[in-house]
Amino acid sequence: MWRWAVLLCGFAAALPGQQAQLIEELEAENKAYLRLLSDWGKLVHYGSDNAELRPDPNRVVFFGDDIFEKWEHFFPGKPYLNRGITHQATPQLLVRFRQDVISLKPKVVVIHAGANDFAGYAGPATEGTITENFMTMTELAKLHGIRVVLVSVTPICDCYEILSARRPPGRIIGLNGWLKGFAAKNGFVYADVYSVLAQGRNMRRELTVDGLIPNAAGYALMAPVIEAAIAKAAAQN
Repeated sequence: MWRWAVLLCGFAAALPGQQAQLIEELEAENKAYLRLLSDWGKLVHYGSDNAELRPDPNRVVFFGDDIFEKWEHFFPGKPYLNRGITHQATPQLLVRFRQDVISLKPKVVVIHAGANDFAGYAGPATEGTITENFMTMTELAKLHGIRVVLVSVTPICDCYEILSARRPPGRIIGLNGWLKGFAAKNGFVYADVYSVLAQGRNMRRELTVDGLIPNAAGYALMAPVIEAAIAKAAAQN
């Protein structure tokens, strides 16, 4: 709601033409909030697509946030389903885990999330709440015989705008350390895409479109890392 306060303050000082633009922005924000409240987990996003699917014993579900939904040239010809949703955080993923993962009966689920929790898109989040959501999702997958690949949170950079204020690199590194250890302890596969995208603690500028989302070159580096992890998970007993 801080965004509304900023817009309203701007409205009071704006010229008539600018006020019209601010009204449009407020109406757009209001519609976005209404959509969020009416379907917080965004269960309708892939609902109809899921209903049309036929069984596939080799199915792989990519489950996560912006990084998956915006994947350029997403594995053509592979039995992979993209079930990423932009701006989603781990509690929202947990809400739709049954619909968009369990009910699809995949052989492997590939999970990527965490950065939007840090950004506060679903409200305040601590490392404890984030890791608990990962624990619950992986426990559900294991219960239903679905192999798990946990993908590292991708790095960010302040190349185009300041992103590190909401997604501190230290928190990203900390969560990745937990994911790696958790995967090793529980027999899951960890896919370290962070290392192929990062230079130091930051996303390499030439691999991103905006400091957060990889570009085609970035995704090209991520793909073999994740495919190797899928193959390893699929071979598990």
